[in-house]
Amino acid sequence: MATINFKGNPVQTSGELPAVGTKAPDFTLVKADLSNATLADYKGTKVVLNVFPSIDTGICAKSVIAFNQGAANLDNTVILCVSKDLPFAQKRFCSAEGTDNVITLSDYVDGAFSKDYGLLMLEGPLHHLSSRAIIVLDEEGTVVYTEQVPDIVQEPNYEAAMASLQPA
Repeated sequence: MATINFKGNPVQTSGELPAVGTKAPDFTLVKADLSNATLADYKGTKVVLNVFPSIDTGICAKSVIAFNQGAANLDNTVILCVSKDLPFAQKRFCSAEGTDNVITLSDYVDGAFSKDYGLLMLEGPLHHLSSRAIIVLDEEGTVVYTEQVPDIVQEPNYEAAMASLQPA
């Protein structure tokens, strides 16, 4: 388990983020059109997993908008914004904000993504939702960067995540 904070109060998560250099766990998540998406669907493409509790909160929304802007200049890269929000809420947000450079995916069905990636909050006001994290994968699905945001009310380090996409 990892310990993060919610407004300074400790919260335990279901595990640790996948380690840099390891293969990312596969997943099945739900797209806005209610079809499934798996990690294998993105093989051959760099993947940024922007994970957060709910698209309908200020910092979560800011992260989607920030990555949407950053994604406009990326080649062979997809930004996947993952939460447990229903696909309908994710689609509504993206339509209202004009975010068309990111893909929203929902973990609402069984929460397996949150558990497998060690992000499920086990206590606190947001228990059963995903903690805020960034996980970057190379074209083969190997983890090249992770950030578990120490307090849910903080934004992730967008610059570091985007920099990890560049060749060493």
